[in-house]
Amino acid sequence: MERIHYLFHGRVQGVGFRITLYQQAIKYHITGWVKNLSNGDVEACLQGSKENIDKAIAYMQSIRYIKIENIYQENLDVLESEKSFEMKY
Repeated sequence: MERIHYLFHGRVQGVGFRITLYQQAIKYHITGWVKNLSNGDVEACLQGSKENIDKAIAYMQSIRYIKIENIYQENLDVLESEKSFEMKY
């Protein structure tokens, strides 16, 4: 089990990024959250198996209308109490 904090930079707002990541999180049993930032980036925390997190990120990178130019990531401590994935506004 891992928890990873992400910052996605590129064409990541106004293209369905948050809802698509939400759908991938549900599909792969990932908990955490995703939100748009005022500078045009998207921030997210994903918690789950490394394999499932990697699958979700790979899918996000494969979508042609989303263009992720840079991904910054940081490993965090797992939150045992977290049980769902949410879109923050």
